[in-house]
Amino acid sequence: MKSTFFSRLACGSALFFLCHLTPLAAQTLAPDEFLGYALGERFTPHHRLVSYVAHVASTNGNVEMVPYGTTYEQRPLLVAVVSSPENMANLENIRRDNLRRAGLEPGDPTTRIPIIWLSYNVHGNEAVSSEVALKTLWELVNPANATARKWLENTVVIIDPCLNPDGHERYVSWYTQKANKRMQPDPQSAEHAEPWPGGRPNHYLFDLNRDWAWQVQQESRARVNLYHRWMPQVHVDFHEQGVDAPYYFAPAAEPVHALVSDFQREFQEVVGRNNARYFDEQAWLYFTREVFDLFYPSYGDSWPMFNGAIGMTYEQGGSGRAGLGILTALGDTLTLADRIRHHYTSGMATIETVAGHADRLLDEFTRYFGEGGAHPGGKYRSFVVKPGASPERLSALKRLLDRNGIRYGQAGGNHTKQRGFDYFTGKAAAFTLEEGDLIVSTYQPKGVLAQALFEPNPALSDSLTYDITSWALPYTYGLQAYALETRLEADAVPDTVFRQLPVTANPVAYIVPWTSVQHARFLAALLNAGIRVRFAGRPFSVSGRTYPAGSLIIGRAGNEQGDFHGRVAALAGAHEVPLEPVTTGFVDSGKDFGSAEVRAIRAPEIALIGGNGTASLHVGEVWHFLEQELDYPLSVLEPDMVASADLSRYTVIILPPGNYRNWGEETLAKLSAWVAAGGKLIVIEGAVEYLSGKSGFGVSPYLTQTEKQAAEKAQEVEKAAERTIDFKSRERARISDAVLGAVFEVRMDASYPLGFGTGGTYYTLKNSGQRFAYLKDGINAGIIPDMSYHRSGFVGAKAKERLASSLVFGVEHRGRGQVVYLVDNPLFRGFWEYGKLVMSNALFMVGQ
Repeated sequence: MKSTFFSRLACGSALFFLCHLTPLAAQTLAPDEFLGYALGERFTPHHRLVSYVAHVASTNGNVEMVPYGTTYEQRPLLVAVVSSPENMANLENIRRDNLRRAGLEPGDPTTRIPIIWLSYNVHGNEAVSSEVALKTLWELVNPANATARKWLENTVVIIDPCLNPDGHERYVSWYTQKANKRMQPDPQSAEHAEPWPGGRPNHYLFDLNRDWAWQVQQESRARVNLYHRWMPQVHVDFHEQGVDAPYYFAPAAEPVHALVSDFQREFQEVVGRNNARYFDEQAWLYFTREVFDLFYPSYGDSWPMFNGAIGMTYEQGGSGRAGLGILTALGDTLTLADRIRHHYTSGMATIETVAGHADRLLDEFTRYFGEGGAHPGGKYRSFVVKPGASPERLSALKRLLDRNGIRYGQAGGNHTKQRGFDYFTGKAAAFTLEEGDLIVSTYQPKGVLAQALFEPNPALSDSLTYDITSWALPYTYGLQAYALETRLEADAVPDTVFRQLPVTANPVAYIVPWTSVQHARFLAALLNAGIRVRFAGRPFSVSGRTYPAGSLIIGRAGNEQGDFHGRVAALAGAHEVPLEPVTTGFVDSGKDFGSAEVRAIRAPEIALIGGNGTASLHVGEVWHFLEQELDYPLSVLEPDMVASADLSRYTVIILPPGNYRNWGEETLAKLSAWVAAGGKLIVIEGAVEYLSGKSGFGVSPYLTQTEKQAAEKAQEVEKAAERTIDFKSRERARISDAVLGAVFEVRMDASYPLGFGTGGTYYTLKNSGQRFAYLKDGINAGIIPDMSYHRSGFVGAKAKERLASSLVFGVEHRGRGQVVYLVDNPLFRGFWEYGKLVMSNALFMVGQ
C-alpha cells in the first residue's frame, strides 16, 4: 500500500508520541474532542471556531492567536500563527525580516523563514473551509504528526479560519435550523435551497473576494492591514464551486495579467504538480488552467500576486447547496467530510511545497521587490494625477493608496512640460506638471501594484475572462491623469490637518461647492441635524468668487433656532469640508439667494427594494452607501410588500436589479401613480430593462419602430449564421456581444441636477451590452454619442455597434415626480468613487 502524507498525518508513531509528548501539547485537544463531534458531522458556529483557536493558542506554545478586527455584526476577526518553538520565539524578527526583504523596513534580514497564509471562508456559505481550518490547525500542532513539525522548522503558517464571519453565521444558522436529523442528500430537500440573500456575502451583502484592492468593507480593511504586517510569500484562498465540479487548483487560467512574473507563474506550476501527486494517489478528479484566471486585481489570488506573493485559489465542489451531503449528477453522494478531506489535502500539500522550496521562495521574493523597485517592468514609470476642481476626490484616492501601501509624492513649484498618455482622451498628449499634482512612481516596493491599479489598458491574453477588464483609478475617481514612460521625482506630501478658517463676520450664508461624495456626506449630516440647505440651480458669482451649479447654500434664513454658526461649523469640521462665508445674498451674476432657482433640499425619505428576487450585491451596494458612506437612514422593503405597502411614507424609492416577475400590472400601476403624485423612483442597471416597455415608463432599447425592426432583422441574420458555427467556437462567437467591465466616457448635462459636479464629463463602468435609446420625453443627462467615447476594457464588436448613441443616465418627469434611469451602476462594488457623486445627485438634487 502506498503511503501518502495524508495517511501519515492521520496516523503517527506511537513510540514518537510517547517520547515527545510535552505537558503543554498534551493539553491541546483535537477538534472532535473539543467540539464534541467529528468534523464533517455538522457545521461549526463561528463562536466555536474562535473558541477552538483560542484553546489551541492557550495550550500550545507553537501557536499565537492574533485578533485583527471585528465585522459589522461585531464578530471577531483573527488569525492563528503557527510554527516551530524556535521560530515562535523569534517570530517578531521573522516578521520584520520579511518586510525588510520587501523594502518596507530598513535593514538586512537575518532569518530565512518563508510565510504561507491560508485564507478560509471568504464566502460565508462555502462553509467547508472553516472546518478545514480547524483540522489544519490541529494537524500542525498534533504531537503525533512528525511530518508537519518538520515543515514548521522552516515555515511560518498563518491561518485565517473565517474571513467572513457574518456570512458564515447566516449560512450555518439557517442550515442548522433546516437540516434533517439524518443527512438528506436529495437535492430537492429544503436544506439544499438556501434563501435570499444566502451566506456568500458579508453583512452589507458585499462579495469580500472582490474587495481586496478597494477595501470598501471593514473586514477587508482590517485584513489587509494585518497582511501588510507580514507580507507572506504564498497566499491560498479556499473556495467552493458547483456541486458537480471536480476540484480546482493552480496553475490559473488565462488571461493572466502581464505583470505576474515568470517565477510566480512557474511556482504555481510547482504547487499544482505537488497537489496533483496527492490527488492522483486518491484518484480524486481535479482540473487546472481553466475558468479561474488572474486578471482582475482585487481577488484573493491576484491581489497577493501584485504584492509579491504566489497567490492561488483552490475550489472544492459543493458550496451552499451541498450541506452535509448531496447527490451529484452522477448519483454519488458528496459529503461534507469529503469536501474537508480535499481542501485539507491541498492545503497541507501546499505547506509541504513551501517548506521544500523555502530558499528559492525567499530569494525570488527579495528579487521581486529589489529588482522591481530599481528596474520596474510594465510600460509606465510614473503616473500624474491632477486635483482639478475636486481636491476631495484626490484626497479619497490618496486614502486608497495609503490602504494599499502605495507611496506617492507631489510636484514641486517648478512647472515643467511633460508628455504622457492622457486618460481622458485616450491618447498621448503634452501637459504641464504643476505644483500639487500627485505623482505615483513605480520605483517603489509597491510599484507592481501601483501599475496594476493605474494601467489604463491592461492587455488581455484571452477575452474569455472571469471579471471586469478595466478599473484604472483615474477613471474610478474621475480625475485628470497621465501615464508617463519616464521616471518623475516627487516632493514629499506634507502632513495636513484640516482647519476651518475663522469666520470674522456674521455671514448671511455659507457656500460649499458640490464636486464629490464628501460634500454629499456633509449634506446628509446637515439634513439629519435638521439644518435647512438650498442649492444653486445655475452657476453664480458672489463676493468676487464663482460657484458651479449644485453648490450648497446654508443660510441663516430658516435656521434661526440654536447656535446656527456653531452647529454648521462643527459638522463641516467633522467632514473636513471648508465653509465659504458670504455676507450678502445679492450675487454679482446668476440668481440671488432668494430666487426660485435657488432650491430648498427636502430631506428624502428613502425606501430600498431588497429581498427575495432582488440582486443581493446591488442591494448591498445601496444599503452600504446610504448607511456607512452617507450615514443616512433608509427603509428596506421586501419586493412582495410593495403591492400592499403605504408608499406615501417615502419620497424616494430605489429599485435595484432583480427578478420582479411576481409584480403584476397593479403593482407597476401603483408605482407609476406614486411617481405621478411626487415620488422619485431611482432605477439601477438591470431594473431599467425590467421597466422597458412597461406602461408609465418611457425607457426603451429603440427610439423608433423602424430602429426596432432593423435591430430584430439583424439579430435574425446573426442567429442564422450561428447555426453553422461549430460547437467549440460558439462561446468565442458570443463574446462579440459582450461588454466585460469596460470604461466609457459619458457626456453629461452639467446644467441638470443629475450632472451637477461632473463638469460635463463622467467615466462609467459598463458591465452589459444592453443598449437603451435616448429618452423621447425626458432629460438625457448622460449619453454615449459614439464609440470614440470608449476608453478602456473589452467591448465585443457587435456590442460596439449597439452602444453608439445610447443612454447612460436619464430622467423622466411624470406628473409631479421623476423616474431616474441609471443604466450603468454608479455604485459598482462600492469602489467607483466618481459614481457616488451621480448617485448623490439622484438622491438629493433631482426633483427638488
